[in-house]
Formats: sequence, C-alpha cells, structure tokens
Amino acid sequence: MTTPLLSLQGLTKVYPGVVANKDVTFDIGEGEVHALLGENGAGKSTLVKAIYGLIRPNEGTMLWRGQPYAPNAPAQARATGVAMVFQHFSLFDAMDVAENVALGMDNPPPIRELAARITEVSNNYGLPLDPSRMVGDLSAGERQRVEIIRCLLQNPQLLIMDEPTSVLTPQEVEILFRTLRQLRAEGRSILYISHKLEEIRSLCENATVLRLGKVVGRADPRQESARSLAEMMVGQSLHTPSRPAAQPGKMLLQVTDLSVASPSQFGTSLKGVSLSVRAGEILGIGGVAGNGQDELLGALSGEIRAPAEAVRMAGEPVGHYGPNARRAMGLLCAPEERLGHAAAPDMSLTENALLTGAWREKLVTRGFVSWGKAKGFAEKVIERFDVRTPGPWVAARALSGGNLQKFVIGREILQRPSVLVVNQPTWGVDASAAASIRQALLDLAQAGAAVVVISQDLDEILEVADNFAALNGGRLSAPRPVQGLTMDQIGLMLGGAETGETDVAA
Repeated sequence: MTTPLLSLQGLTKVYPGVVANKDVTFDIGEGEVHALLGENGAGKSTLVKAIYGLIRPNEGTMLWRGQPYAPNAPAQARATGVAMVFQHFSLFDAMDVAENVALGMDNPPPIRELAARITEVSNNYGLPLDPSRMVGDLSAGERQRVEIIRCLLQNPQLLIMDEPTSVLTPQEVEILFRTLRQLRAEGRSILYISHKLEEIRSLCENATVLRLGKVVGRADPRQESARSLAEMMVGQSLHTPSRPAAQPGKMLLQVTDLSVASPSQFGTSLKGVSLSVRAGEILGIGGVAGNGQDELLGALSGEIRAPAEAVRMAGEPVGHYGPNARRAMGLLCAPEERLGHAAAPDMSLTENALLTGAWREKLVTRGFVSWGKAKGFAEKVIERFDVRTPGPWVAARALSGGNLQKFVIGREILQRPSVLVVNQPTWGVDASAAASIRQALLDLAQAGAAVVVISQDLDEILEVADNFAALNGGRLSAPRPVQGLTMDQIGLMLGGAETGETDVAA
C-alpha cells in the first residue's frame, strides 16, 4: 500500500478535567481531501492544533510520509509542509495585502518581490488579489483569499481548513472549491473541517467522525446523505425545527429611515434603513459580509445611538437609548463576534452571564451581585443549550467556538426578550446544535416575541424566517415573504437590485 502523507496513531490529549482527544487514529493520503467531522466539543480543534504544532499530545505518534513527526511549533510544521487556514482571520485592517502576507511568513522576501508573487499565485489559483489594497477595504471572501494565498506561497503539501466557508456567499464557495480541487489535482492534501455537510459531500472522498474526542466512524461522504452524516456525528436522530402557523400580533419593533455612520473606518454606514417586525414574526436579513450587518445590530442594540424616532419599540421611541435601557425594555441582541464582543474572553461563564443578565434576571440587588443566582443562570444556559464545558467557572476563551456560540445565544433567549436581534446565530456550530438554536428562535417567536435574524446562511433564513430582506451597501431592501421566494430572486436582492446599490463587496 502507498505510504500515507500523514498518519495519526493513538493520539491522546488531556486537559485538566477534560479528555479532548482519546486514541485518535486515521490516515490522510497524498492528493486526498479528508473531512474531519464532529459536533462542537468533539475534539477537532485540539487535533488540528496538534498537527500544526500548537500543542503537544500526551500520547500517540504522528508519521509524515512514514517518518516520525512531532512539531514543537507552527514554524516547524510549516517547514515540513503543513499550512493552516484558521476559522477566524488574523489580519490587520490598517495594513495592505502584501504586508499582511509578509507577517504570516517565516522568511518573507522583499515586499516588491512578494507583491509580484502574490499576484502570480493568486491568479494561478483563481483567487485574484491586489497586493496593494488595504485589508480593511476587503470583503470577507477577499480576506479569506489573503489567508489562503499566504499559505500557498509556502508550498504546503497538507492544507488544513477550519470552517472556510462560514462567511462566504454561494458564489465565493464555488470559487474556493475550484481552487481546492486544483490543489488536489496537483497532489496536495487537504484536511477539511466544516459543519456544512452538503459541502463535505461535494468536496471530500473520506471522512473521519469524532465524538467526545474519540473516532466513532469513517465514511465516504459521497455515499452518505447530509442527514446520515449529521446523525453519525451526534449519535442520534436529528431534530428538524418546526413551528405551527400563526398570525403575527402587534408591532414590537419599527425602524424608520435609519441612517447612521459606521464607528469603524472600514465599516459600512446605514442609509435610510426601514423595517418592522410584529409579535410572533421572524424577519430574516441576508447579505454578503461587510454590508452593514454589524452597524445594523449596533443601531438596534443601542451601541450606536440614533435619532429617537428612528427606532421604536412597541410604539415608544428608543433610538436615543443605550443598551441597558433597551434591555430593561426587553430588546436584547447577540452580536456576531462572540469572543470579545458577545463575551469577555477571560471572564468565567458565570461572569459573562451576569454581564447581560444582571437586570432581567435580577442578579444584582442594591448594587450587590448575587453570585449564587448568576451561577444558577449560567448553569441553566449550559444545561438548556448543551454547552460542553466542565462548569460555569470556566473562562469563555476556553470553550470551542461552537460551544461559546450556544452559550451566547442561549443567554439571551433564556432572558425572555420581547424583541431579539441575532447576527449569525449558528456560526460555527454543528448540525444538531444549529437545529436546537433555530428551534429555540422559532419557539421564542411562537411565544410572542419579535425576532430579527441577520445571517449569511441563506438556508438558515429560509428555514426560520417569515419574511426576508437583503442588506447591501448599508441599504435594506423591502421585506418579502419567504414562502415562494427563489434563490435567483434572493441573489438579485443580495446584489442590490432592490436596494439601489449594485456595487457588492464580494
């Protein structure tokens, strides 16, 4: 048999109180696209960190083309031929593409020579980049190109990709897949992590499934359905979100001609945004990343102040109120950036529960924190949303991205808001957790709340929303009923056909 490019044999990694990986064994062949599947907390991130030299396993061995492989640091992994594109971009907005690429290289050439190489390699792989453009002016898809080209310039034999399509449009996904297939044709291997199982079925020929740190299955994704792969990951039947049909109630959130400047130099200002959401209704807002999603959530949460009359809640002007006043009235928000915005990284889950739940959960009395109540609230979120963590004392940064997402969304939903605005509610979570979060949003609307779901996942919006609007260049299209809406119509809306903006950042 042909010697595998990389062979993992009995890898085990133990943290205090947690066995992250247990006796993990599998091979990645030359020129193979291999999927690594598992629900949140299954041990995928720990495993790829071991391969990339970010951590050392406690037990087990790795072989690179039959020879012992035990990188002490990412630089050693890169020198061997391993590169990694992380889920969260590590780029500086105020620097140009070439400068960002240089920062990620161990021995970058002179900047002019590097710029020429970036142009050549990016064009060769169908991911064209202008090395002189400021990263802050790039779309999410273009930023990911920077990360990928930075890896390809180092001529890797194994490319690890962690949730690479989470912020991409369908068109950008297809461009990325063409590039990955080209890499495979050149004999390079790819270890691909994604919760989007239809993508796995389209791209990968082998899959290893982890559950609770152990290998529980192997499959050819092309011979499986997305549902069967999901059920292999979670070990049980998958729940399909549902909601009985109901008539919307009274108007709970109304935004009229909202125009606000972005607080970020590289952000997108809102221009004449209007929307309305009634009790029991879910409004889905789609758009390519960087078209004003963060600014819209900020204007609704109170982090960005607006004219009083521009935002109304149950008929009362609230545009001039800050976040705490709006929370007290029942308008709650969950931003896209979970670590640093939605949650304080070095604070415990109990402390993070306190940060937004202090008023509505009565966790503070006469200026004194009831830590027992705060801990109880955190434990309630952990239990209800199946957050995989040793306990509420754990720091937010210690959770996997998907588990922190479940905590952040659950923390807001369990406060029983009358209006909830969420941005990317299922970003980076597995199929089972995504179904659970979507069902919780549907249940919240069924109980009489007005819900706004801002998402780049069009399937998600079509699954939960009653009406759909597209955000483009800071302008919002007129909402349309989801029922009967086609992908072609959605594509036109995302492109600005109904907002007056056709210069999409894509």
